[in-house]
Amino acid sequence: MIPNGSRTRQVGWATVLAACVALFAVLSFNVHAVKSEVQLAERQIIALERETLLLETEFQTRASQRQLAEWNAVELGYKAPRADQYLDNERQLASLGQPRGPDAPAPIRVARTDLAAADAPKRDMVSPLSGEPVTLAAVSASDDAGAMFTEAFGDFLIEASPIRAANAATPSGRPVDAAIIGEASE
Repeated sequence: MIPNGSRTRQVGWATVLAACVALFAVLSFNVHAVKSEVQLAERQIIALERETLLLETEFQTRASQRQLAEWNAVELGYKAPRADQYLDNERQLASLGQPRGPDAPAPIRVARTDLAAADAPKRDMVSPLSGEPVTLAAVSASDDAGAMFTEAFGDFLIEASPIRAANAATPSGRPVDAAIIGEASE
């Protein structure tokens, strides 16, 4: 049998432990509530900063409009367009143009194809400098493009390569290749 004093001591410790757990839970809930209030306040601060920035931008825009209106009235002489200044179509705009002068460059033309011309026979390509037909080099499917490249540019690539054969020597003064060959023959 357990003595009566130790039983009350166990119940007392259990009560103290339960009270500590309850106080810890209440404290953690309070901490989370304060954290959420802080986050809400931070969000409100950010929203107010954005609104302040928007209002400052609006104020600066309106101030610059006032300044531009003053410049237009005093220095530049700009005015808002009237209704008779708008054009209805491209022909009216073209009628406002002036004929080209004698030293004016040729106008830029855009390439365009007609559907009727698409059925016309194909013409060979012509060099714009000489006017002679141009033949394009064709690669057959059997040729390897890599092999053709290395044949054409192999020597150039070897000479231009940043990686060079090392001219290292052994301590005896013989080149590395000769030392390796000599050791292999011995």
